[in-house]
Amino acid sequence: MQVIGTVGLPGSGKGEAANVAAEHDIPVVTMGDVIREECRERGLDPAKHHGEIAQALRDEEGLDAIAARSLPRIEAALSETDTVLVDGIRSGVEVECFEEAFGEDFTLVSIEAPFELRAERLGERGRDSSDADVERLRERDERELGFGLDRAMEKADATIENAGSLESFREQVRALFENGVDGLERVQTAEQP
Repeated sequence: MQVIGTVGLPGSGKGEAANVAAEHDIPVVTMGDVIREECRERGLDPAKHHGEIAQALRDEEGLDAIAARSLPRIEAALSETDTVLVDGIRSGVEVECFEEAFGEDFTLVSIEAPFELRAERLGERGRDSSDADVERLRERDERELGFGLDRAMEKADATIENAGSLESFREQVRALFENGVDGLERVQTAEQP
């Protein structure tokens, strides 16, 4: 059994890591789905109220609320496969929830990229592309860091610097899925000049 969690700021590459997982038939549990589902249950538009409901869940149920609500989804996926990717971890408390639930079978990977590159990527996806949207990205970064994202990133077992080519990033993610952190580190070492 292997539960791999990804953590990183918007535009860092977490979604692309999830795409690689899907290509390898690895189920992806997206923590944001918990928030979107709660928005709909409250009659709210997830696109407009995502951050507000994320904070409300944490206020109402504890700082690990979204992770705790994700556990049944992860466990259901593990009943059918050996590896699950958890996308969207936002805090050290959430990391601790998964460490408690899965112990040594949980691996946290921080996916990192410079702000300018993240803003460019989001612009290419049709999001956060204007100056006003770049400012919104800064605000989003601050909100997520306020949830404790920086502390979660510090707890990572491994880091993928996603500032190079898409193929290099995808190769690192594949190595992680196939051979764990050791496989990732071998690929990273091989890529260094």
